[in-house]
Amino acid sequence: EAVTADAMVVKGSYRALAKEIGAEVDSGGALKHIQDCIERLWKVSIIAQNGRKRQGFRLLSEYASDEADGRLYVALNPLIAQAVMGGGQHVRISMDEVRALDSETARLLHQRLCGWIDPGKTGKASIDTLCGYVWPSEASGSTMRKRRQRVREALPELVALGWTVTEFAAGKYDITRPKAAG
Repeated sequence: EAVTADAMVVKGSYRALAKEIGAEVDSGGALKHIQDCIERLWKVSIIAQNGRKRQGFRLLSEYASDEADGRLYVALNPLIAQAVMGGGQHVRISMDEVRALDSETARLLHQRLCGWIDPGKTGKASIDTLCGYVWPSEASGSTMRKRRQRVREALPELVALGWTVTEFAAGKYDITRPKAAG
């Protein structure tokens, strides 16, 4: 199965990856730390059992780097990629948008909404549904009121990115994702 499946691949450099994750780009220590992390991921093996059948595979199907030019190539195991992406579906999340968001609440909402609402499309959600995207655990009373307030405070951050958020009834929203650029 995995031999014929597509893998998720990241091509780039340690420096580009460091910049993307907010690490110090000019620090050799940070780049070495990233390399060590990727190599630890390479060592992760998974054994899946279904009844009497067992199957083993690595988390990463392929890893290569070149210290001379800093190039990096990492491929996620196709079976893991398929499980993560839901059988061939994919989600595009603009890292420029993510970096423009100030609050953790806004970043988590953005990630979840990007997975649900296609570019140029609209979805409807209640404030409690949006809270559930950020905090999956149940809450009541003052905790839930604080969560609702934090979500309400995060929505203008999405609007600043070009999303449209309209409260059409108390605590119920139409949320439109901007069309993809290009």
